[in-house]
Parts: sequence; structure tokens; C-alpha cells
Amino acid sequence: MSFDLVAGAVVAVAMFVYLLVVLARPERY
Repeated sequence: MSFDLVAGAVVAVAMFVYLLVVLARPERY
């Protein structure tokens, strides 16, 4: 089990969700 791989996956998911929120609610930008 690679910690770097897990950390990278978590960061990628977090950024993906953040982008979805920003695109879904541009008014709160």
C-alpha cells in the first residue's frame, strides 16, 4: 500500500469536489 498513492487520490477527489461546488455555485465565488 503506497501512502503517496492514497494521498494523491484524496487530493484529486477533494479538488474535483471543490471544482464541482464552484461550478455549481458561481455566485459564491
